[in-house]
Amino acid sequence: MKNFALFLLAFALALPLGAKPHTIVFAKPMTVKWFTGPSGDKPRDIHIRGLYIDSKLREFVLGDVHDVTGEAFVVRRAFRVNDQLPGEGVPKWKWQRDGWLLVDRQSGHVSSLKLPEFDAFYSAASWYRDYAAYCGVSDDGEKLYAVVAQIGKKKAVVKQELGAAHGGAEPDSECPAPEWQRQPARVTFHPQGSAPVTFDVRGSSGEIAAPQEAPEKQENEKEEN
Repeated sequence: MKNFALFLLAFALALPLGAKPHTIVFAKPMTVKWFTGPSGDKPRDIHIRGLYIDSKLREFVLGDVHDVTGEAFVVRRAFRVNDQLPGEGVPKWKWQRDGWLLVDRQSGHVSSLKLPEFDAFYSAASWYRDYAAYCGVSDDGEKLYAVVAQIGKKKAVVKQELGAAHGGAEPDSECPAPEWQRQPARVTFHPQGSAPVTFDVRGSSGEIAAPQEAPEKQENEKEEN
């Protein structure tokens, strides 16, 4: 969290003295169609909300908010793209998922997080403190990675190749959102068609966790001692 605390401090120092707190409000959710599938013609419902800061619409977002600290939170962005072909007279707007936003409640600043190897279609992120864990995809779409990124750090805390990416037609199909646990901070990835892999996360570094012994074996060792 040290790097993230310094990240927030930079914003705080940029604020003028006596600055008034900003009002951050989410609009009511509305259901829109997101088209996926091999031909991009399979509609599925997603629920988006407008993010308003001081009564001004700043972004559209979807999914749950994750409070990183009392002063900042992250939320996933949604946007519309014009699917109109040349010669078509009317714009054809289609909703898409995007990456993650960091919102500072004190400054009202909204910034896009650059998460290493994050793919807006395949990556399902799971947050713990200021860490995001997800299965990332290489730029060429060939390789799949287990990634743990930390806010304020350019280099990933964990980046472990998991094998070839499948490149399926369904979103989040490379692996579900990883599972976190605390004490110790540990995250488990479940890539499609492969065995789960777990990493211990300590500060700005991570490593593959040592295999855990079965409870029965631990009890037998205690009795022998």
